[in-house]
Amino acid sequence: MIQYITTKDSKQFHVNVLGCKNITFEHFTLSAPDESPNTDGIHIGRLDGVNVLNSEIKTGDNCVPIGDGSKNLVINGVTCGLGHGISIGSLKLFKNEEPVDRVTVKNYTMTNTSNGVRIKSWLGAEASTCSNIHFEDIIMTNEESKAKLSNISFKNIHGTSARPEAVKIICSSTMPCENVELADIEITHSAPTRPAVSQCSNVKPKVSGKQNLAACSAPIPAKPTPTT
Repeated sequence: MIQYITTKDSKQFHVNVLGCKNITFEHFTLSAPDESPNTDGIHIGRLDGVNVLNSEIKTGDNCVPIGDGSKNLVINGVTCGLGHGISIGSLKLFKNEEPVDRVTVKNYTMTNTSNGVRIKSWLGAEASTCSNIHFEDIIMTNEESKAKLSNISFKNIHGTSARPEAVKIICSSTMPCENVELADIEITHSAPTRPAVSQCSNVKPKVSGKQNLAACSAPIPAKPTPTT
């Protein structure tokens, strides 16, 4: 049992826990500026039977990043502010990584983080396993990207999409994308009964060349209204 630890402005990970069993972290207070890179809160991996409880983490990176080989992990009662939220992975970044199994995240509050809860894996990596993952009772406040994206072009892209949203560009409402160009985009939906669509939010792209579907012509579906 490790309790009542405070760390501030770590140069990198505040806490790095690897290869441990049956440990509980409780009442931790960790803080670093929003713009500080790689200042993860409690970084964990290759462990079995670990709890992170009733803690406050405000960093420039992931509050609790979960690496490969994490098993029987419980994160409960954590407040996460700034940074990237909570992440499993990136998985299969390196060879011989171990599976992630039986992870529960409960009573978790995120405020002003760039992401919420997510599982990251590398495209084209070796086969990996991530199973029995449960996110419950999560509160997210003001989840909005703070990245300013500009001068981006998508040119000469052809083929089919497994989803009807062949083009989907969603930018931050607080920092809309600027100078985005779509040139010669011809993507069809692989299901012949449903046409492909192009969806955009907070961006007005410049369009040129051949387009088999009107750019940004389909609305982004509205979020459902909460009911009681």
